[in-house]
Amino acid sequence: MKSYGELCAVARALDIVGERWTLLIVRELLIRGQARFTDLQRGLPGVASNLLAQRLRDLEDHGVLFRDAAPPPVAGSIYRLTERGLALDGVIRELLKWGAPTIPDAPKKASFQMHWLSMPARHVLHDGRPDEPPVTIRFGDVRDGFDLTAAGGDIEVAPCDPAQTPATTIAGPGPALVGLIQGAIPLARASEEGIEIIGDPGALARVLPRGQ
Repeated sequence: MKSYGELCAVARALDIVGERWTLLIVRELLIRGQARFTDLQRGLPGVASNLLAQRLRDLEDHGVLFRDAAPPPVAGSIYRLTERGLALDGVIRELLKWGAPTIPDAPKKASFQMHWLSMPARHVLHDGRPDEPPVTIRFGDVRDGFDLTAAGGDIEVAPCDPAQTPATTIAGPGPALVGLIQGAIPLARASEEGIEIIGDPGALARVLPRGQ
């Protein structure tokens, strides 16, 4: 790992997490909580396996993540963030806010995975009807997605729970889904933009930005 060689906290931080793919590995572990090597490969399309292995070793050496042996019958290791690694959540959040305005200018062939949407959803969506019973909305599916639960004025986002039956399931193209949760695409136009809503659309309306 290269170093800037500067006695500066910003430079020192970039020495550790400034390499390509590194913060995206952190993103994946913040979203998933824990992940196998193959999970990280799927969540980081385009990364070479040897480069991913090197980045994981570097992050482990710097105390950003640790690995445990996966429980039987799964072979291999499970990766998790340390407390120091979890502290990067605020950094990722600020990058999320800073990068959001650039989404419309992303290349047309840019890859998209539904679970990536869980981070902006956690910070943009809200429970607009806190007096109503809790409701769970599934974006995507168990293979690639997340469950968003609105309850008592709070929003909770977590990996899909196979035992949970959501009130609503959402699927569709990445740009349209981003526009929907940002408030740029009204719920009434969702189907026109290729968004499929299965179940109660009112549950989705409950968490979307006001005016939807």
